[in-house]
Amino acid sequence: MWKILKTRFQQGYRTSDFPNGPSGLPERFRGRPVVSSRPCAAGCSACAESCPTQAIAISADKRVRLDLGKCLFCTECVTACPDGVIAYSADHRLAANKRSDLILSGEEARLASALDEKTRRLFGRSLKLREVCAGSCNGCEAELTVLNNVVFDLSRFGIQFVASPRHADGLVVTGPVTEHMRAALRAAYDAMPTPKIVIAVGACAVSGGPFAGSPQAHDGADSTVPVDLYIPGCPPHPLTILDGMLRLLGRLESPKDPKSVSS
Repeated sequence: MWKILKTRFQQGYRTSDFPNGPSGLPERFRGRPVVSSRPCAAGCSACAESCPTQAIAISADKRVRLDLGKCLFCTECVTACPDGVIAYSADHRLAANKRSDLILSGEEARLASALDEKTRRLFGRSLKLREVCAGSCNGCEAELTVLNNVVFDLSRFGIQFVASPRHADGLVVTGPVTEHMRAALRAAYDAMPTPKIVIAVGACAVSGGPFAGSPQAHDGADSTVPVDLYIPGCPPHPLTILDGMLRLLGRLESPKDPKSVSS
């Protein structure tokens, strides 16, 4: 026991300073893709052909568009592109309110904005969430679980996961919504009291991910329930998920400043 207490004392304070301090992400972290606004000088479609989920499209004027909702962050496009049109940044902020806001084509990122004032007053300090795995590989679930550990400590923001949708203010959906889970997802949504929100976490829940187009998948949560927040990634980092949730609750005042937190 004394050895455990000594070790814990030596470790010191373990909870992340986010969002009031640096994120502490490692150099190898792969964040938001940056798509150049200039036309591709190479004039080829190598990046689009290399993408396993068809997340990349080339317009008639040779400009690249990347659908962040389909992106698996595999970097195959970076390797394939001879002109360096696509690169990956260290920006963990990925969440958006609208599916269309996840389309990148050289413009400034459109990050998630807060819910309306009435809903924020209800959920801003106490948000209960029920997670529904709608056919996920469990990668996203692992990241959601990490949010509850001592490092991220989700409950310090008044956000908690609950066991029943009847006790929840919102659903967190993972997976492409398989045929066998579609009715269960709808039932969980209907069981929640109103008002309620839905958060789609991961490429599968946003677009179907690598399972898009399968006869056994419905290509994302919005095929079955209305979605208020899309958090892309495969899987998204815990800070990406937390950032999106705090923006939705109006706890991050400015979409451009990750360090700006409301009191």
